[in-house]
Amino acid sequence: MSRRILEHPVLGNLQDNKYISFTFNNKNYEGLESESIAAALLANGIRTLRYHEESGSPRGIYCNIGHCFECRVTVNGTQGVRACLTPLQAGMVIESGGKLPTPVRDWSAENE
Repeated sequence: MSRRILEHPVLGNLQDNKYISFTFNNKNYEGLESESIAAALLANGIRTLRYHEESGSPRGIYCNIGHCFECRVTVNGTQGVRACLTPLQAGMVIESGGKLPTPVRDWSAENE
């Protein structure tokens, strides 16, 4: 079920855009070519983009302008890509991040 706004009084009609396929966590989805990854995921009902590395709590879109880094995903094997700033391209393989094994190594203790 698409949650996309197709007719907007300011943005106009979005139905003329090209739909493309991509995967997120091994599932196939469709989005509009060149929209942000975050917008494509939201339109497909996906609100959790990753999980906090230590606590495992869900993370999604927070600022949507590239300042907070909460929307980091892995795209085609590249980690730390901000979903809110990255245009969607056909065939992208997008994966969420997850909780790291605990305990997370304390590098500061080794330098003392």
